[in-house]
Amino acid sequence: LMKRVSLFKLSFIILPLLLVACRFIPSESQSIIDWVDFVRWNGVEYDGIQSGILANEEFIDEKVGEVKFRVADHVTNPSYKIKDGDAAFHEKGTDIYSIKGNPELIALKDKTAINGYRIYFAKGTTDYKWYFKDVPIEKVNLIEIYQSYSPSAKKISEIKDKEKIVDFLDILKNSKEDSNFQPNNDHTNSTHYEIVLYTDEPIAYKYTIEFDGATYYWYPWDTSILSNEIGKFIPN
Repeated sequence: LMKRVSLFKLSFIILPLLLVACRFIPSESQSIIDWVDFVRWNGVEYDGIQSGILANEEFIDEKVGEVKFRVADHVTNPSYKIKDGDAAFHEKGTDIYSIKGNPELIALKDKTAINGYRIYFAKGTTDYKWYFKDVPIEKVNLIEIYQSYSPSAKKISEIKDKEKIVDFLDILKNSKEDSNFQPNNDHTNSTHYEIVLYTDEPIAYKYTIEFDGATYYWYPWDTSILSNEIGKFIPN
């Protein structure tokens, strides 16, 4: 009888301890989510344009709304269903604008972005058309070069002369694809530059060029090596 009573009492001690311990076991429904840069508005999901920026604020039309909820750092359930007003990385209250003549695009204020806005396109209804192969080369009328800093970039040069623009674009067009290239980072990290190609379109084309101390390279699709001639356009 004493054994039964002792075991009975012991169960009252062990059970609460087990219950408490269970509270500290992470739920399987919670995890770190690698969000893509998106905004959902009026039933449409918009994805960020990574190789394009707003060319000029004059293309901004009217304010259509505001971000209602930032999901990054707040949502850990992979089953979460995004709602109108949700954005991956923009804070609640960030203004959302339409872009003149481009109903498939929206712009969100972003002080870290070149020209002050980040641009999004309607996923599923609009093809991604901001790869280098899509640039209307003959319409490029201005090139800006930025040295990348986190979280912003500093403009270090601009090219307006038509002949120099042609020379610069020829270097880009003649880059050699080399998927096996490995940058030489023995002594220092590569220097990052952003180049922006402006046309008469509301979205300017933006690409990253890197320099490892010996070689300039970029990613028009796959890793490609640029002629060191491009260095004459980039101030040291």
